[in-house]
Amino acid sequence: MRWGQQVDYLAKSRQFFVPIARDGLIGALQKLDVELRESGRPSILSKKLPISWIGKQIVPGQVGLIDHGGLPKLLIKPGRYPRFPLRNWWARTFKGTKGISDTVIDFQGLTIVQVSQNQAAVISDPQNHIFVIKNSGFAALAVEGTYDVLSIIDQTHLRNVVKDPVTKQTLGWTHEVTMTSQTGANTSQQYVVALFLDIPANNCAILQRGDDLELLPAGQHYITNPNVTLRGLFTCGETQLEMPTKDIFTRDQVPVSLTIYLKWQLTEPLKLTTHGYNTPYEALRDKTQSILTQIVAHLDYSSMVKQRSLGPDSMENGEDASSPFLDALRTRAMDDMHLAALEYGIILKDLAVIDRQFKGEIASTMDKLTTRALQAQVEAANVDRENSNKVKQEQGALSVARIKAQSRNTQADADAYSVVAAAKAAAESTRIAAEAQAQATRLAAEAEADAVKTKAAADMDVTDQYARNMQMLRIEVNKIKAFGSKAIFVPTEGIGAQMGSSMAIGLGASMGRDARA
Repeated sequence: MRWGQQVDYLAKSRQFFVPIARDGLIGALQKLDVELRESGRPSILSKKLPISWIGKQIVPGQVGLIDHGGLPKLLIKPGRYPRFPLRNWWARTFKGTKGISDTVIDFQGLTIVQVSQNQAAVISDPQNHIFVIKNSGFAALAVEGTYDVLSIIDQTHLRNVVKDPVTKQTLGWTHEVTMTSQTGANTSQQYVVALFLDIPANNCAILQRGDDLELLPAGQHYITNPNVTLRGLFTCGETQLEMPTKDIFTRDQVPVSLTIYLKWQLTEPLKLTTHGYNTPYEALRDKTQSILTQIVAHLDYSSMVKQRSLGPDSMENGEDASSPFLDALRTRAMDDMHLAALEYGIILKDLAVIDRQFKGEIASTMDKLTTRALQAQVEAANVDRENSNKVKQEQGALSVARIKAQSRNTQADADAYSVVAAAKAAAESTRIAAEAQAQATRLAAEAEADAVKTKAAADMDVTDQYARNMQMLRIEVNKIKAFGSKAIFVPTEGIGAQMGSSMAIGLGASMGRDARA
């Protein structure tokens, strides 16, 4: 049986102790009454019958309490109970009523306890044995001693929060139940008799009994065994922390203080507690200090001051100038710490140096030199940046000029193309106009020729002589109208035409003779 598991007090048969079963509190009281009468003791259930018109009233869901000469009597039937006949009441005193579903009823040695699903009752029996009732109940009459209800616990809302003192993680909740014991005539003392634990998921507790340890998983637990104590609560999830180290001396005797980033997970808490550590941080702190002291003692100040941090990014860079420092931490510290942590049931998942501070006069002097070198580097970087900016500005201006020239060339090409296109359009327009004019002239000539032919054909069709003469006269009139009335028409055919040419020849010869003379 596990230490965290307690013996069920209700499982064992005890005198005048009846667990509350399916028939409820009334059924348990009836069983207890039968057991008392069979043992020759007075009954606890009254034989009086209720009436409806006078007396003390008992409503459904309640029981009446009667002090019968120091012994308990219960009225379990609802109704009214009168005070007569007096022979039945002179030694009896009515003490009121209690609810059947009340958690605790304590009256004249009769103890009734009923707890719900989320409650736990811590009880001390007549022999001062401590037991816990969860999700059940009982009715008992103490013939010798008493059943004392020490506390009713809400198991999901325990009072004390347990946190890791270093990481401040919540590990669980606890609650101690105490009992007052008389240690003298007028003195009393409190003793812890039960411890309740509420352990969240992925956490655990370590119990100790003598030199033996036991792991208690997550859940709701209680401990009443005085030989079992709580060693501690632990989380099995991932934890990360920044840990400062003590001063470590380099090979050239420069003291340095490191700040280490650690990430781990506790997988075997029993190993950790077996080595005497209460938290994983305590185990990792001692090993980390020892391993880093050995590593830094073989390194120079100059190799350490170049690297500001050690993380995944800097580890992947194999060209860092401080590779001895990085390699030593990566290969030795991580490997040694991982092996050392496994001994305590811890898996080390990450290790990094996030800060360091050098101390002493040498460190101060070298810091000044380093600061000057860094300033020179910054100034050189600023000059390079300014030169680079100027070059970029000139390159930008050149690019702008090149773009503008390309734009002008493009515009000139566009203008030339426009002129050529306009000239081609004008030539094409002229050609089309000339062809149209020629075609119009040709058509006009053809039309005129057709008109002349038609007119001539019409004149030929005239056979009357008089009509022909009249037509000739009309032609003559039109000729004179066209050239004027003073025009002289010379015949070009017949005798008249010959006489004209002879007269011209003679006139010319006469004029030539006169000229020679």
